[in-house]
Amino acid sequence: MSDKTASNGTPKKGPQDPIGKLIAQRVGREPNLEPRTEAFDRFQRPLWRFLNDYYFRLEVDGWDRIPDEPSLLIGIHSGGSLTMDAWTLVEAWQRHFDGKRVLHGTAHDVLMAAPGLGDYFRACGVIPASRTGVTAALDAGHDVIVWPGGEQDAMRNWRKRDQAILAGRKGFVRQAMRSGVPIVPVATVGGHDTVFVLSEGKFLAQWTGLGKRLRGANIPIIAGFPFPLAIEILPAHIPLPAKIRTELLDPIEVDHDPERVNDQAYVDKIYTEVQSAIQGGMDRLAAKRRFPIFG
Repeated sequence: MSDKTASNGTPKKGPQDPIGKLIAQRVGREPNLEPRTEAFDRFQRPLWRFLNDYYFRLEVDGWDRIPDEPSLLIGIHSGGSLTMDAWTLVEAWQRHFDGKRVLHGTAHDVLMAAPGLGDYFRACGVIPASRTGVTAALDAGHDVIVWPGGEQDAMRNWRKRDQAILAGRKGFVRQAMRSGVPIVPVATVGGHDTVFVLSEGKFLAQWTGLGKRLRGANIPIIAGFPFPLAIEILPAHIPLPAKIRTELLDPIEVDHDPERVNDQAYVDKIYTEVQSAIQGGMDRLAAKRRFPIFG
């Protein structure tokens, strides 16, 4: 999660290139913290029920582990720029709680800034993965799910599909401490079978300079439908009908003492505990898979 100030307390300079300015302008809007309208939910409900029940054959376990209080869910997401394991969980949450408990997904700045797609995200209650947006949602009494690994997680090589990658990003621990909420780890497998990431494209991102402009380290090369080979910045594939399994894991309580926010050893301990819980859950779920895509 990002802030608007540098580590020395001075304001960060805004992006100077046109692409960066456009992203900053669109992402900088106030997050949508309102529950979905009934008309919007009714409009998209049949599609998502078909996708969850029949296309991805989604299984979600662990609903009984969700605390009564607002929580910060932490997970991994997969499948390039279309992370269907993330979307299916958010929609399953909406269905399970019948809209009475709001879960805000978070998204990369590039996706939030994309015309059309970003507007749809906002209508669904998705917020930028920034401290400001996440704090506002938790303060409003809503739940939030963050995927700290970001593009390194979503665009990891297919061979790493069952690895829990949080990319060493520990801001979520401090966020939970500041907001006084528990962390709920989320394990999932199957999302990375909706497209095959052949290369993470780290060299391509660095060589073209697009990685810096698009606020990411990866520009992956994928194999999927309808293009057997493509470079993906924005969505360039239709997700394959892979079976997705997700498990909500036991909540992890954190210290709410503001002094411990700067206790690096404590932050590292909680980070490791969360990552280990997710990896253990993924190992259990992956053991149920007999064959990629078919589940």
